[in-house]
Amino acid sequence: MSTLIEDLMPGPITGPAPKTGQRTRILAVANQKGGVGKTTTTVNLATAMAATNKKVLIIDLDPQGNASTGLGIERNARSITTYDLLLGNAQLGDAVRDTIVPGLSIIPSSVDLAGAELELISMPEREYRLVNAIRPACAGYDFVLIDCPPALGLLTLNALCLADAVLVPLQCEYYALEGLSHLVRTIERIKRAFNPALEIQGVVLTMYDRRNNLSDMVAANVREHFGDKVYRTVIPRNVRVSEAPSHGRPVLLYDWRCAGSQAYIHLAGEMLRRERKAAA
Repeated sequence: MSTLIEDLMPGPITGPAPKTGQRTRILAVANQKGGVGKTTTTVNLATAMAATNKKVLIIDLDPQGNASTGLGIERNARSITTYDLLLGNAQLGDAVRDTIVPGLSIIPSSVDLAGAELELISMPEREYRLVNAIRPACAGYDFVLIDCPPALGLLTLNALCLADAVLVPLQCEYYALEGLSHLVRTIERIKRAFNPALEIQGVVLTMYDRRNNLSDMVAANVREHFGDKVYRTVIPRNVRVSEAPSHGRPVLLYDWRCAGSQAYIHLAGEMLRRERKAAA
């Protein structure tokens, strides 16, 4: 699959060899609104990045566990999960699972994570539980993508304290800009209080429908406000993207020819070029 995706990428996707000891890049995929394509973007972007010979880890931090399901990890096979890491009952190496995508691993989620918010409240350094569990042991990965829950609670706060930057999937709908503005204010507060290095890596427009004038209006409005932070690549509404999780496969493996797969391939190429430029 690596050769196939490299052929389809617009422009070069490989760069200079990473420097020895180069720090793992950790991205939180976050939006407080549900149904905007966070999990779909996490799984398929990670798949495309792994296909370019990047070593990628997904942290499934959503109690629904959809990223785990979408990569074929059965619920009865999730004996050690992000819940165990947050509570200090396991180490990173114990929780990581290989996936059907070469080079892509995942720390799965389980329903136990739904109760973690309450359990974390009384714990010391509750905002840094994920930092302490992940940061010291993730050096073997080029990228870590965190699939955040659709809320700005303690789970998402842990993700944003760990992350270097935030990738924001944004559905092309009327209230999109309002929700994004709220998220930006939250990120600014977290920068001041917990993680001064946190930044917005980019905004990805999802569920774009070219037949709907509203999609064009929302896209133009978001680009006007956030400029170059908004990726040129947009993710279209696509039936194959919706079908793929029920088969436990990323859409790039389910049907790499469909419009959704092609969009995520282009998004991965654009992201990797943006990352290389920022690191130069």
